[in-house]
Amino acid sequence: MDVFNKFFVLLTNVWKEGVSGASFTDIIIALFVFFIFLLLRSFVSRFIVKKIEIYVSKSTNNFDNSLTTSLEGPIKFFPVVFGFFFASTFLNLDGRSAIFIENLNRSLVTILIFWFIHQLIYPASLLIKSIEEILSRDLLNWILRALKVLIVILGFAATLEIWGIKIGPIIAGLGLFGVAVALGVQDLFKNLISGILVLVEKRFKVGDWIVVEGIIEGTVENIGFRSTVIRKFDKSLATIPNFQFAEKAVINQTETTNRRIDWLIGLEYKTTSEQLEKVRNNILKYIENSPDFLISTKTPHAVNLNQFSASSIDIMVRCYTQTNSYYEWLKVKDKFIIEIKKIVEDAGASFAFPSQSIYVEKFDK
Repeated sequence: MDVFNKFFVLLTNVWKEGVSGASFTDIIIALFVFFIFLLLRSFVSRFIVKKIEIYVSKSTNNFDNSLTTSLEGPIKFFPVVFGFFFASTFLNLDGRSAIFIENLNRSLVTILIFWFIHQLIYPASLLIKSIEEILSRDLLNWILRALKVLIVILGFAATLEIWGIKIGPIIAGLGLFGVAVALGVQDLFKNLISGILVLVEKRFKVGDWIVVEGIIEGTVENIGFRSTVIRKFDKSLATIPNFQFAEKAVINQTETTNRRIDWLIGLEYKTTSEQLEKVRNNILKYIENSPDFLISTKTPHAVNLNQFSASSIDIMVRCYTQTNSYYEWLKVKDKFIIEIKKIVEDAGASFAFPSQSIYVEKFDK
């Protein structure tokens, strides 16, 4: 019986002493409390989000709606942080264990704060409407992404400081390391600066159809720190380094105000002067009377006899369509070609095609 009594006393003492001064009873209570908070996390977060949604539904601005969506993650994390802190109050720890739990609580609160700040960046940008008038939407998105990365780095640094890890020596070490790899990242900085120039100069934005002679043609899908993603017209995806847009001429087809038709129509040399005049005048009349074309000082039109070429007499046709849509422009051209064919046929003339006349000379023997 003495053995059992001694074992029971030992078990009781170990149970009371627990770990680092916290009894197993306190540890079980703390774990139970934390588990309850984990179970209530979804309920509490939904309750808070619902209350915010009821409040913001009374307003019509985008800021409130964006704020609710952005803060959903940190709100769900808040019960975890508070639950861990509340559970830790049941533990009477001593020594290093108490310091560890204190640092863990501080780290969780630091992460929560920086997460809130990170999620507030985009909604806050909606409040300052004048920003988009100064900066393009793509440049603003680029700046917001850079700010978010900076917040993450600062949050990481602040968390490390809590655990006694000094950031200064690490940064100094990275500086020495940076000198060693400076030559290796020249392209990275060149592309970064080129991307900033593209955004500041507003050469193009996401959704624009651009042409870079000899490089790429397609629709811009994303403008990144180092490269730009373009969807080609065969639906393949191309990633182009940003320096290509800084060093090459970029044609922004989306910014075309009116699409131009610029043709040379070749008629046969046997065409009479009366037929030439009739064809020229009827084409001009069609352009001036058709609703498909825009006639103005900024969009001049011309139909003139242009030159005597090798196999034809050329008529220059130059005009601008009302539309700037590529596919509508194709329809207007299709219709115009048929009309020009009718005009030439009605005048009794014919289109020329490349030809050569060969003269054979006979020599008397």
